[in-house]
Amino acid sequence: MKTMNIVNAVNDAIDIKLAEDKIVIAYGEDVGKEGGVFRVTEGLQQKYGKERVFDSPLAESAILGTAVGMAITGLRPVVEMQFSGFAYPAFNQLISHAARIRNRTRSRYSTPIVMRMPYGGGINALEHHSESMEALYAHIPGVKVVIPSTPHDAKGLMISAIESDDTIVFMEPKRIYRAIKQEVPEEKFTIPIGKAKLLQKGSDLTIVTYGALVREVQKASVLAKKDGISVEIIDLRTIYPIDRETIAESVRKTGRIMTVAESPTSFSVASEITQIVTEEAFLSLEAPPKRVTGFDTIVPLPKGEHHYIISPEKIYYEILRTVNY
Repeated sequence: MKTMNIVNAVNDAIDIKLAEDKIVIAYGEDVGKEGGVFRVTEGLQQKYGKERVFDSPLAESAILGTAVGMAITGLRPVVEMQFSGFAYPAFNQLISHAARIRNRTRSRYSTPIVMRMPYGGGINALEHHSESMEALYAHIPGVKVVIPSTPHDAKGLMISAIESDDTIVFMEPKRIYRAIKQEVPEEKFTIPIGKAKLLQKGSDLTIVTYGALVREVQKASVLAKKDGISVEIIDLRTIYPIDRETIAESVRKTGRIMTVAESPTSFSVASEITQIVTEEAFLSLEAPPKRVTGFDTIVPLPKGEHHYIISPEKIYYEILRTVNY
């Protein structure tokens, strides 16, 4: 075992796959020489050379477009969008080509691409650096969306993503890139994509969350425990395909559901979870499903960002309201 943060864990996962499989390559803006703006790929170019780990032009559409071509011809590209807010020029390549190649060719070709990108707020960044738009990607048929919350999960999920024959959007919560340290196995291991993790058992309320907000939910559950409220916590890990069974089973037990996510409220992952519960566990509900999310606004610039970011106190307040409904 080795102590890692999320940066170390993602780096280690890519390192393992680069060493194991010569068809794996990694590239993006500053990915090579500098190791990325957050140094996630640091040291990999020195280890594997400029032909397998390299810098790209500042052109997100070209980054993903070339990855589509490489994937069709047998490579497994791991490409980085420097920030999730920079990825929109590549959206056409994702939705029009990467997501459709298997269907378009009747399964003759696939696009095993991992599109990595740091996402989310909480670091006092500029515009286009803080959004949480995972629902955009989860809505695309042919694309899987993964968001880890711990170093252990980041490594296991990244290895699974690289080995998958699907196009995977791998969103990394940059607020906790270095905030969490954890013992992680040094050897290769995988975590199934599409399977949520039951972090904490409880009896009064189910909270589904993911990414950086897992920590905030855990803090809020400690506050709730002092009031005698038992909270069950599910770390979604994969946004799509979503683990309906784990969510429904939990709500049938607790009778209440709250989703905590950083994204805007409307047409969100939280909205999808509410509908899943309505379909799968409606008769078990003792209170209306609750969404604790960001606002339907652009994430504010640094001076106002604290009004947008969800605190443990806000989650705790909504726990009390839901349980006492």
